[in-house]
Amino acid sequence: MASVVDQTKKLTITRRSSLLRRLLATRELGPLGVLIILLIGFDWANPAFLSAMNITNVLGYVAELGIVALGMTMLMTAGEFDLTVGAVFGFTPCLLFLLYKLQIMGFAAAFAASMTVALLIGLVNGILVTKVGISSLITTIAMQMVIRGVTLYMTNGFASTTWEVESSLKRILIGSVVRIEGSPLLASLFWLLGFAALLYFILNYTRFGNWATATGGNINSARARGVNTDRVKIILFAACALLSAFAGITDSLRVRTAYPTAGTGMELEVIAMVVIGGTALAGGRGTIIGTLIGVLILRGIQNGIIIVGVPGLAYNIFVGGIVVIMMGIYAVFGKKQAGET
Repeated sequence: MASVVDQTKKLTITRRSSLLRRLLATRELGPLGVLIILLIGFDWANPAFLSAMNITNVLGYVAELGIVALGMTMLMTAGEFDLTVGAVFGFTPCLLFLLYKLQIMGFAAAFAASMTVALLIGLVNGILVTKVGISSLITTIAMQMVIRGVTLYMTNGFASTTWEVESSLKRILIGSVVRIEGSPLLASLFWLLGFAALLYFILNYTRFGNWATATGGNINSARARGVNTDRVKIILFAACALLSAFAGITDSLRVRTAYPTAGTGMELEVIAMVVIGGTALAGGRGTIIGTLIGVLILRGIQNGIIIVGVPGLAYNIFVGGIVVIMMGIYAVFGKKQAGET
């Protein structure tokens, strides 16, 4: 009888330890812990941080950056990254503005044309990387310079202000959905959640998601199993450009201005969000939920340091420190998992 009890206790302990290991191996757990600590810390420093008005304000600035980060997550899962996302973010709304303001096209047609150009940019990036064999680093740095140059040339370096549009499409893109204490939650936030749900399903429950993960994990093994890795990467480069363009347009509509320099430096911030969220920098592992948490962490820091009175210039210090901490945590648990296997 005693031996049966002992065996039951051992089995319970084993199950608990196994559950604990699985929880610790969950890459979203680390960034979620960081987010909770930041929320508690900023709220302790200034209770206004978790007020309904401030939370609504933070969520209003999450959507565009989050949409770009989702595209980068999918691409990085496949082992590549795109440094043109910030340039596309700034270029597309400027192109849309010119097409519409010069009465070349109606708003809906100009939107479709601008998104098509962004799609072509993504396809060119993907083809240069996969078919020509240029690394994504060199390809996207060069394309970033080209896109920025074109944007500045066609706008003469000036922002396109008085961005007033009366269109049902505009209301669909950024219309006010609900108000909380007088502050609106725009449709762009719900676009973010919709894209996140779609990409979460694709990454975790479809054959294409498995192909993307396999491509980033071991490209030769993926090819041996019949995965068309070139096609996977080209599709993801195109998707990344499309999401960046969509985010840029919604952002310009929200602030009613198309800035030719919009999105400058965004690519590094986006990669930081994705890495903090738990997506492997080398590919083979991606997490949509982690990316959303990473976006909330960075936007929370940006808002929190202002709320508590820390100079906004300290933002990069916080972000850099968290990136180093999270990469260290992932490295430690990665070694432990490798040791157990």
